[in-house]
Amino acid sequence: MENFSFRLLVLLSATYFVTAQQNATNIISQGSSLTPTGNSSWLSPSGLFAFGFYPQGHNRFGLGIFFNGLAFNKTVVWTANRDNPPVSDDVTLRLNEDGRLILQQQSQDSTTDVVTTDLSISSASMLDTGNFVLYGSNQEKIWQSFDHPTDTILPGQILSKDQELFSSMSNSDYSTGIFRLKMQSDSNLVQYPVQTTDSPQNSYWSTDTYEKGGINVTLNLDPDGHLYLLNNSVAILLNLTSGFSETRKLYLMKIDFDGILRLYSFGLDKRGNKSSIVWISSGDKCDPKGLCGLNGYCILNNNEPKCECPPGFDYVSPSNWTAGCHERVNTADSCKDLEPRNIYNITQMENTWWKSDPYSVLEVKLKDECETACLEDCNCQAAMFTDGECRKQRLPLEYGRKSLTESNIAYIKWASSTPEIEAPADRKTEKKSEGHLRMLLIIVSLVAFAFMVLVIFGLFAYNRSWKFKKILVNGNFELMEDIAPRSFTFAELEKVTNGFHEEIGRGSSGTVYRGTLNLTNQVVAVKRLVNMLEEGEKEFQNEMKVIGRTHHRNLVRLLGYCNDGPQKLLVYEYMVNGSLANILFDAQHPPRWDERIRIALEIARGILYLHEECATQIIHCDIKPQNILIDEYMSAKISDFGLAKLLQADQTNTNTGIRGTRGYVAPEWHRKMAVTAKVDVYSFGIMLLEILCCRKNIVLDLSEEEAVLEDWVYQCFENNELAKLVTGEEIDMITFERMVRVGLWCVLDEPSIRPSMKKVLLMLEGTVDIPAPPVLRTYLTAI
Repeated sequence: MENFSFRLLVLLSATYFVTAQQNATNIISQGSSLTPTGNSSWLSPSGLFAFGFYPQGHNRFGLGIFFNGLAFNKTVVWTANRDNPPVSDDVTLRLNEDGRLILQQQSQDSTTDVVTTDLSISSASMLDTGNFVLYGSNQEKIWQSFDHPTDTILPGQILSKDQELFSSMSNSDYSTGIFRLKMQSDSNLVQYPVQTTDSPQNSYWSTDTYEKGGINVTLNLDPDGHLYLLNNSVAILLNLTSGFSETRKLYLMKIDFDGILRLYSFGLDKRGNKSSIVWISSGDKCDPKGLCGLNGYCILNNNEPKCECPPGFDYVSPSNWTAGCHERVNTADSCKDLEPRNIYNITQMENTWWKSDPYSVLEVKLKDECETACLEDCNCQAAMFTDGECRKQRLPLEYGRKSLTESNIAYIKWASSTPEIEAPADRKTEKKSEGHLRMLLIIVSLVAFAFMVLVIFGLFAYNRSWKFKKILVNGNFELMEDIAPRSFTFAELEKVTNGFHEEIGRGSSGTVYRGTLNLTNQVVAVKRLVNMLEEGEKEFQNEMKVIGRTHHRNLVRLLGYCNDGPQKLLVYEYMVNGSLANILFDAQHPPRWDERIRIALEIARGILYLHEECATQIIHCDIKPQNILIDEYMSAKISDFGLAKLLQADQTNTNTGIRGTRGYVAPEWHRKMAVTAKVDVYSFGIMLLEILCCRKNIVLDLSEEEAVLEDWVYQCFENNELAKLVTGEEIDMITFERMVRVGLWCVLDEPSIRPSMKKVLLMLEGTVDIPAPPVLRTYLTAI
């Protein structure tokens, strides 16, 4: 009874919202008209929605309903005659005196009905709900866009039994795409590829409500973002979202062109209007079946889908992945009456799956038996092996997918060559002569090639010898890229930096100067260390050489060092865009959202290399934005190994004095515990939260609640108020929440609970699930 009363209250509230919006209307009378370049749209009373023309391609226009707000101008929510070609600028939309809504194309002298109704249209109106309504002579509704959705559901709109939404072809082409969402009569809401039957094998997402006994179930969206299935217009069958408390928001649910359902939130405030994704049907963009067309398969690359073709196949259209792949040589035709082993290869593709549609199923003990069975069967063009079962299939293959969680092994047969048909007898002598001539040409070519190689090798050896002599004469052996860092004297680096004249950076461990190497004119950054820990000369040199042998695209290259008594300096490659701190904390021009995500991933890859991919494990000990440098391509590189600690092959932890920078130092440093690579994970977590929020970890000018970033982020996460952390730009809230979860896991006080850097990278890339992080217990003395 309580559920019914609550549901009745929500329904009455939604009805009041819709009714209130409909009472304010702008009446469009017979004789009214629109043109793409003149009066191009009919607005709703508030001006939020418009019905009319919107740009679609060069000098072409579509007709439909769209948002008319500043931040999301021309966001299309409904399209008229969506599969007709876009119109030119000489077209006129007219509500005729004979009661028809038509498009008149002057250049072609043609007329097209926009909508078809049984009754004559007396007037029309564009409502503030986003519903475009046509009225008859008695002002009764005879047609409304809410009854004919394309790819979007707006608040107050429902998707009724057996109705479907169809995705668009792309973000700019609103014609019917390749995915559909259907509200089935069995009460199940299901997504399929287009032009497929409503069978479980073709579905890729559903609410699984077909066994709940629903009657006339509908998909509903309330003004507060509550998205749910309603049973017989009375009881809620399933909540997809529970609604949101934010005011001045407009929500819409859309099946996007990539086949994913998303619930969008649009801010209606005049200041900093922004939109975000607040719910998504799947975070795996390879889930939609048919994304890669026939014979293609989908693979995730940095959480983005990429379509590939199997060996022996090419894209039907390289610019259109959904067109699929085709064989270079038709295996079905070429294999008849020939020995398959002579003309075919089979490629084993692990963790790869296609739709199961076998013409023969074999029980086998070993996977090699499945490969052999397909190779020896002329009709077999592919085979799927899982758990001792071999399923032989013919082309085309559907719904291809490659994933580490998939245990299936696919065997793809492809033609490697075509057997040569025996030449007629009268041509055999001619072919033999041609063969002798070809062999002679090959021998002559090989001899000439060998002579050229000897000449080039001699010149190269002479050149290297001459350069070496020149270096010895000059007495200044500059660093070569393929050897360990060079040991400089203090006098040499003083000359390189012109007496430490041009300062380009300063930190707690030293000052950085710009310099130029004498022979190569290579610009370098020379860091003069101060207050260094007491290190033995031999230990310092060994560590610099080990670090210098690191090679990774996300590590700044250490070119050399100086260990001249009390003078200790490091020579790095020069990064033109300075440190991450310089650009991240620039309130006027912070890096874009996509740049910040890429930078976070690049830093994680660099730290993972230090922790797990070096011959000697390196703990950096001072990960912070000031030690992340940005090159000319805005790529991130980790720098400043002055505090790094090396571990031997059999070591997992070390005891040493506190290293690092306040605010980024892991709690175990202060507890006198043996430290592990998890100290870098903690520092990375703090920096990741800074990257996400574009602010420093500690800002004393803010309120006590917001002063410490990790505490503020955790509070917003717990209260489901992550929108408070977002700056004015438009971001993907699903990705934002995932990154926040990763950051909170990294900054846990207990090092054993923190994920490894490998796990962190997998979570950032979206390849593993991220549970909600446990409660933070901030170790205050670390601040």
